[in-house]
Amino acid sequence: MSTLNQKTMRELIPLLESGEIAPIDIVRDISAAVDEDRTDPMPLNAYVSFDLEDIEKSISENPGKPLGGVPIGVKDLINVLGTVTSCGSKILRDYISPYDATAIEFLRKNGGVPAGKLNMDEFAMGSSNESSAFGPVRNPVDRSKIPGGSSGGAACAVKADLAVAALASDTGGSIRQPASMCGVFGIKPTYGRVSRYGLVAYASSLDQIGPITKTVYDGALLLQAVSGFDPKDSTSAGEKPVRYTDFTGKTAEKMRIGIPDEYFGEGLNNDVRDRVEAGIDILKDAGARIKKISLEYTKYAIAAYYIIATAEASSNLARFDGIRYGTRIPSADLHELYLEDRSFGFGQEVKRRILLGTFALSSGYYDAYYLKAQKVRTLIREDFERAFEEVDLIATPVSPTAAWDLGTLINDPLQMYLSDVYTVPVNLAGLPAASVPCGTTPEGLPVGLQLIAPHFKEGDIFTGASIVEQVL
Repeated sequence: MSTLNQKTMRELIPLLESGEIAPIDIVRDISAAVDEDRTDPMPLNAYVSFDLEDIEKSISENPGKPLGGVPIGVKDLINVLGTVTSCGSKILRDYISPYDATAIEFLRKNGGVPAGKLNMDEFAMGSSNESSAFGPVRNPVDRSKIPGGSSGGAACAVKADLAVAALASDTGGSIRQPASMCGVFGIKPTYGRVSRYGLVAYASSLDQIGPITKTVYDGALLLQAVSGFDPKDSTSAGEKPVRYTDFTGKTAEKMRIGIPDEYFGEGLNNDVRDRVEAGIDILKDAGARIKKISLEYTKYAIAAYYIIATAEASSNLARFDGIRYGTRIPSADLHELYLEDRSFGFGQEVKRRILLGTFALSSGYYDAYYLKAQKVRTLIREDFERAFEEVDLIATPVSPTAAWDLGTLINDPLQMYLSDVYTVPVNLAGLPAASVPCGTTPEGLPVGLQLIAPHFKEGDIFTGASIVEQVL
């Protein structure tokens, strides 16, 4: 007999509405599963914190609300009132959030219950969830492998039934890549669809909150619960709320799907290619029309992204100095205070990106690097705009490879950055995109199919993703 934490949101909501179960019953089953995992010789380490008493206090009855009281795990850079929001970093290990992020406010209003803070790469900087100050997360499919990053704890928890669903964030692939590598569904909405207020910023023009779930339908439920306009976020879009669940049962007939040559070239693992092409074939068999397209500026996306993202990180992370926020190392000298706090508080990858970003913004280099990267970003966005004049969706791999061994790339940052080659163009263009499971490699490692849509056309993604999910 399955425990409640093994069920989907869609299965749990009717049980909650009928009174057959209560939210605390689900939370207790999750808590038991988390405790059991902690006793494993190779624990998954998906959570930074999971306090049963605190979660129990925050639960209120939600009759008639869409989510009915389902507990949702939260990536540890989204502020939840009264909980530690560490961003996977020593510098914020003692920071207690004094407020809820808007996405959490919307979650509560729609009947969701924030339940536990999920491990992540430090300040969302990483593709393997090995840069966390609280230790690496393991892949639940194969514990010797990485789960993907930076939302590795979220994808791991959902796949391992340590969470019913999770809210995470995506700056350059941080929802889609771990969803692909763990074998769950994850969607990055259009930039501005979900408020960023209360999301600790890595790169403000790229960050976006989105769901990681066991099924496509659950992803639709959770996204429609947290979407909406927020006057506290100047980048929040004024788009009307959408019932994404209505799109999960539609057909793919007459849907035009573009296949960009640039995403299927050198560097793509053959086993990953086979599974992605099989996913595309499912859409073709369902009536979609497949069309070859070109996104010629994709080859510049990684370079542009790692200039823009690190430049914004250099600015955003300046506030964490041990004076206004974060851990403080006692010192009588202000210069020494900054030096000690930031040397102790930030990990190697965060320091690397702050240095890269500061250099790109420095006098004499701004035009050569940052300004040029922004011009390339415009070209990438225009690339997608031209493509969407001919197609409704674009289908690509999520990552060039399946999950790799823990420790393999932690000292090879350039190779780690290249694992984001298929995901960062989407963030640069502000588009919605999702990873839907499309099979496994011969070693049994999950592979995801990335579906990209025009701005605010998430519904088409849910249609395509649900068709692939139903066949597989």
